Amino acid sequence: MENSLADEIIETDIAIIGGGSAGITLASKLSEHSAVVIEPKTPAERDACWALWATSDQQAKLQSATKGRWSQWRLVDYEQEIIHNSHEYNYISLSSADYLSACEETLSANVKLVRATAESIKPKGHGGSFSAQGQNYQANYIYDSRPPKTAKEGLKQHFFGLEIRTKSPLTTPDIATLMDFRVDQSRGLHFIYALPYSDREILIESTMISKSLEPENWYRQAIDQWLDQHGIEIETIVRQESGIIAMHSSLPIDSNLARIGAASGAVRQSSGYAFTNIQSQISQLVAGIEKGEFEVPKPLSSLLNYMDKIFNGVLVAQPHLAVTLMMQTAKSLNSDGFARFMLGQATLFDWIRVILAMPKIPFLKQVFKR
Repeated sequence: MENSLADEIIETDIAIIGGGSAGITLASKLSEHSAVVIEPKTPAERDACWALWATSDQQAKLQSATKGRWSQWRLVDYEQEIIHNSHEYNYISLSSADYLSACEETLSANVKLVRATAESIKPKGHGGSFSAQGQNYQANYIYDSRPPKTAKEGLKQHFFGLEIRTKSPLTTPDIATLMDFRVDQSRGLHFIYALPYSDREILIESTMISKSLEPENWYRQAIDQWLDQHGIEIETIVRQESGIIAMHSSLPIDSNLARIGAASGAVRQSSGYAFTNIQSQISQLVAGIEKGEFEVPKPLSSLLNYMDKIFNGVLVAQPHLAVTLMMQTAKSLNSDGFARFMLGQATLFDWIRVILAMPKIPFLKQVFKR
């Protein structure tokens, strides 16, 4: 009698559970080891906007997935508008679908991509066994790239957005609006995020930082009000997107597996930015693997995570200060310093400028609580 597919075991050096930003980036950089990536969704099914500040070298590497780039960005409230104009960094928006597709297309012959969900995962040492599409696998090393769970009562960045084509040209298509706080602040830190891809195309997101989610029509109402205030009329809705980013310590799906990307804590807790941290972590991991070292590097320093927890603690304890804190941060730094700070790459002098600009008592209260 012939053995069934389920009786056969495929052995591999490395298994990557989840083919998102971290998982597929790691897979695309493996050349000397056999590997399998288990990911149920296609890139098109996961298309979203990923954004970061990038140097010219980084921009060149990400050119094929870039939807827009801006050397100027702004933060606005009812009292002031802060515009940064950088020579070192551009703020860029990536199509996740294009990035993921590009990585998948560059997989080496010894890396197999399986469109399925990993099941019956049994960790053993650094690796373990699992099944996908009825096929059994055994790996010497397993890296878990699945998104972490979000704590019900934890602080979250949540958003709903529309990518639209407008009826008439935009007035400032060369400036990215990172935070426009001239919206309802009664339920948490709320802002409009707007990225003009051309003079007739723009992504607008209603973004909240709070513990509780809102119904979709609440975000949509804020977007419609912002469009009305700026005299922008929708010709066509190209697509819509929504998401939730945990702004607290990651909660792994399986704590017995080595985790990479967001699952390992690569998301900056005070800003929600992650792409650059993930790229750095994966580059370090690949360099280690090439030397026979398979341990996952920490994506962010313990000190940075501690500082972010203090900042988020102030947001939760005194939400009425939230807009002031964000505007003061932007005001205290020049454009390059602000980019470094948001990326988690701030210099000592960047930190000093930010600390001096912050109200001292609320932060000291959070320090003594920890």
